[in-house]
Amino acid sequence: MAWGACIAALLLLLLLAAAGSNGGVHCLEQGSRSRRALQGRHHLRSRAVGGATVLELRHHSFSSAPSKSREEEADALLSSDAARVASLQRRIENYRLIGSSGEAAASKAQVPVTSGAKLRTLNYVATVGLGGGEATVIVDTASELTWVQCKPCDSCHDQQEPLFDPSSSPSYAAVPCDSPSCDALQVATGMSGSPPACGAADRPACSYTLSYRDGSYSRGVLARDRLSLAGEAVDGFVFGCGTSNQGAPFGGTSGLMGLGRSQLSLVSQTADQFGGVFSYCLPLKESDSSGSLVLGDDSSVYRNSTPIVYTSMVSDPLQGPFYFLNLTGITVGGQEVGSPGFSAGKVIVDSGTVITSLVPSIYSAVKAEFLSQLAEYPQAPAFSILDTCFNMTGLSEVQVPSLKLVFNGGVEVEVDSSGVLYFVSSDSSQVCLAMAALRSEYETSIIGNYQQKNLRVIFDTSASQVGFAQETCGYI
Repeated sequence: MAWGACIAALLLLLLLAAAGSNGGVHCLEQGSRSRRALQGRHHLRSRAVGGATVLELRHHSFSSAPSKSREEEADALLSSDAARVASLQRRIENYRLIGSSGEAAASKAQVPVTSGAKLRTLNYVATVGLGGGEATVIVDTASELTWVQCKPCDSCHDQQEPLFDPSSSPSYAAVPCDSPSCDALQVATGMSGSPPACGAADRPACSYTLSYRDGSYSRGVLARDRLSLAGEAVDGFVFGCGTSNQGAPFGGTSGLMGLGRSQLSLVSQTADQFGGVFSYCLPLKESDSSGSLVLGDDSSVYRNSTPIVYTSMVSDPLQGPFYFLNLTGITVGGQEVGSPGFSAGKVIVDSGTVITSLVPSIYSAVKAEFLSQLAEYPQAPAFSILDTCFNMTGLSEVQVPSLKLVFNGGVEVEVDSSGVLYFVSSDSSQVCLAMAALRSEYETSIIGNYQQKNLRVIFDTSASQVGFAQETCGYI
């Protein structure tokens, strides 16, 4: 039996517990950072290097609710993640319906927008300049539009930085209803109708409404202003200026950065400057560490320890803003997992989903192999969406089977050992495989950020390919 790297995660848990810590497993600290800590760190670093712009990425967690137990935090995060996965599945189906017939296309304005999930799972933030001020926004590769909260705000969630004030920016301008950008917004998101994006006497500007599955929302007008990325100016950047925004998951940030494959995403709008290429490296720790978001194709700024390997994006006119790849196989501890699901193994690579979700046939095969290779450990009850769990109480060291994802072209991507198991309890009585099953074979598998840590992931929209390389993530 082949095994992956040996990690002393359980010993670390015990040592940290003895020191009075909440535990040393990264994912379980995601909701624990205090508001004060976020206030002290929201001015993230950025710089321009050669042909690339580098923004610092930090994990985002903010909660105004009373402190929760470790298990309660984990349950809330996984429930949020399940909501996001369900939201993405509905969006994928909506895009298929829009493009499948003329009748569906004609009704695209009525398709509900469920473009996010609870931002507790969209958990990496970057700071950009906007109209002379700063905005710390959550990075999301599955969102079509960047938006921030704006004055005058009828109803806004709490944020650390001052609200963006359009009246103080000489370069600000509302986007009119008859503009191509307003048309692009409705095509990309299926919005209009209620409230109307255009046409009403009291709506000379292009309005937008983004509704999220958990009941959160952002409403406002489409606008233009100067965006600054490490000193690189993007004049006339189109974004949502939200004057009515609600949802606890947004708390602490100014809004959201849309990095999807739509005409209004940051990637498309900066194609002249950065060639439609961006990459990120997500750090292991949720506090006191940072990763990087690199805009541009200058690979000299990367710190990858293995060569970059590329696989083609799936060419699909109905794909919406998502980054689709073909997943052709998975190996666990060196053993190839067999499943008929790989014959149609289209997956999304997503920065906002935490836990990787697989169609049932693939997940069942992966689960069976893990149960076989970890048979020496007693099984534990399922937790939330995680149903392959073990009781590892009292152990100082655990051998974790290696996990590799295989994509089209034979591209193998090894998951960092910290991204294989999810430690639910501080006493290690519930340690689960960090993957979950979707409800149906007809849904689309999603590669979450828990399995993307310590990887340089490169999205090259001009060449329609995604690259992967091992990298110890940090601000570069």
